[in-house]
Formats: sequence, C-alpha cells, structure tokens
Amino acid sequence: MNLPYSRHDDHLRLSVRLTPGGGRNSIDGAETADDGTVFLKARVSAVAEGGKANKALVELLAKSLRLPKSSFSILSGETARKKILRIDGDPEDLATRLRTLIGA
Repeated sequence: MNLPYSRHDDHLRLSVRLTPGGGRNSIDGAETADDGTVFLKARVSAVAEGGKANKALVELLAKSLRLPKSSFSILSGETARKKILRIDGDPEDLATRLRTLIGA
C-alpha cells in the first residue's frame, strides 16, 4: 500500500485532501488519485473561510496523532482542498503513528 507521506531528516510531509464543512471532524483513511498520488482523506465541520478549516485540520491531526499543534505547518495548498503539511518530529515515530491512524 502506498502511503500519503514522505520522510525527511527531521519531519514528515503529509498529503491531505480536506473536505471543509463536512459535518464532522474525522480522518477517513487514505485515497489514491487517478494520477497515483496518495492523500490522507480528512473532513472538518469548519467552513473554508479565514483559515478556519485549516486550523480545524491541524487540531484534528494534532489530537489524532497526540502531537502539539505547533508541530504542524502548511507547506502548500493553504486555500486548496489538497494540501501538503509538514509535521516536525522523529520521522520513524511519526510514520508509525500515521500508519496506525490510517490502518495501514
């Protein structure tokens, strides 16, 4: 199974497809796009205005992975549904947490 992240020396880069205004906050596993790109599917109840959905996404991931919100930053896709997030920390530990989260 392909996974929605890449490892780097001191962080992971996580690909996410976010559904804002999704009625609930949840991680819905991984999805492979037609071009072969793998994304973590996430939905948040917050709307996509003024960065509310991005903030809700970071809070959801931080809680799900048991990490501080300060570990997360958005590298690309600030205003798009598809985003690349940087998660600071030990790449091995983060990869293990993500695999557990998505059931891989």
